[in-house]
Amino acid sequence: MSFIVKDTGFMSDDWQGGFATADERPNEARGLDLPSDADVTELGPLLDQVEMIRVDFPSFADGRGFTIARRLRLMGFTGRLRAKGHVIADQYAMARRSGFDEVEIDDALAARQPEDQWLARANWKQHDYQARLRG
Repeated sequence: MSFIVKDTGFMSDDWQGGFATADERPNEARGLDLPSDADVTELGPLLDQVEMIRVDFPSFADGRGFTIARRLRLMGFTGRLRAKGHVIADQYAMARRSGFDEVEIDDALAARQPEDQWLARANWKQHDYQARLRG
């Protein structure tokens, strides 16, 4: 089982649209799974065909997913954007600022980093270094 982390805390996954890779693109899937090394410049035509994109984080030390999220938003993707895998609570604010709407974590990570640790970073718009410098 996995948990979805949003600004309001942990919730169960409500996505029913399925996922496919960019190569598969089956008609039934409304979601797209991207690896951390995906070249988003090749996804232009697909962006209007999917409702959610889920980006894999193979390691908490691999930040390529943040760049992918930012590029997708700059390319005009307005659907749901989900980080999946090894994103830790300390990275939640960065995930939200880069364009992710939510983070998908497994049971083991949820046990190690309970909901209160994620909620402590949920006010991501105000708690960044740029806001402190301007303030």
